Amino acid sequence: RFWFSRGVDGFRIDVAHGLIKHPELPDLPPRAEPAVTGPLTRRDEIRRHLDHPHWDRDEVHEIYRAWRNVADEFPGDRSFVAEAWADTPERLAAYVRRDGLHTAFNFDFLMCGWDAKDLRAVIDDSLAMLGAVGAPATWVLSNHDVMRHPSRYGRTASQSWIVNARFEPEGPLDLALGTRRARAAALLMLALPGGAYVYQGEELGLPEVEDLPESALQDPIWERSGHTDRGRDGCRVPIPWSGQAAPYGFSPAGATAQPWLPQPADWAALSVEAQTGDPASMLELYRTALRIRREHPALGDGTMTWLETPEGVLSFSREPGFLCVVNLSAEPYELPDHTAILLASGPLKNGRLEPDQAVWLAL
Repeated sequence: RFWFSRGVDGFRIDVAHGLIKHPELPDLPPRAEPAVTGPLTRRDEIRRHLDHPHWDRDEVHEIYRAWRNVADEFPGDRSFVAEAWADTPERLAAYVRRDGLHTAFNFDFLMCGWDAKDLRAVIDDSLAMLGAVGAPATWVLSNHDVMRHPSRYGRTASQSWIVNARFEPEGPLDLALGTRRARAAALLMLALPGGAYVYQGEELGLPEVEDLPESALQDPIWERSGHTDRGRDGCRVPIPWSGQAAPYGFSPAGATAQPWLPQPADWAALSVEAQTGDPASMLELYRTALRIRREHPALGDGTMTWLETPEGVLSFSREPGFLCVVNLSAEPYELPDHTAILLASGPLKNGRLEPDQAVWLAL
């Protein structure tokens, strides 16, 4: 009430699934190893809810019903955003019922690999479960707890995601591939119904900083793990604003202290200053996409309709007159009939969408 009275619009609730513990505080059971070996996708294993002693207890929703009552006392749009890690889409939907929180980060979408079948399944599951409780869908590609998505998409994941466990794809990094896919993923996300969260630096195409020296690591996970888990610092390196050398305008001119984490020597080309006005940059792609998203009557809230496509291609329409096509296959895809190209994640060749590209079309 204190903050709402001062005009605050809402709150992000960190670890929203962790406010209630089992009263007897039992030990955790051993974590089961994945039953599938080799590269995995999200749907290799059946997702099911596990009765955890301190995550996602049913009683937590009593707290949020009380909070919602407080928010509803105030005029205007007051919103709660949950950071809630849940075993299944159904468990996540419980947080955003009409008498609970307003929205929640969609970690199923974030943790999904670059696979057309899996992405479509995540989108369908999210829209169905959240729609059933009257909550808007949300979409997110990166956050402060996971490897930045250009670096995730640029390699093959060798493990499936386990809720409340670190997810670190392995294998050699092809950053050019990851960046190309990140550009396409941005257009996919921003074309979907509902809200989108953009994590700081993703609009610049920042990769994960994976070579931070051990002496620079700040995440408590590094100490708690006995220096076996490097933690989350790689996605938390301060973003570059301007200039040719660190701290890239992040610190005031003349500052002697460096930012809390060192920035890579090759980030000058990724700064806001360097990308502004460059139509091929990630920053201008986001700026253009967000402008179109605000202006186009088909985007934002509403419905979508999947269209028939070859395997590896996602295509959906939104009314009035909008089509999104994403090519996750290994072959170029002939664009369907359209009246104009609104925005493409990369150069189109002879009216075809290249692999790992996306396009917005007017119908």
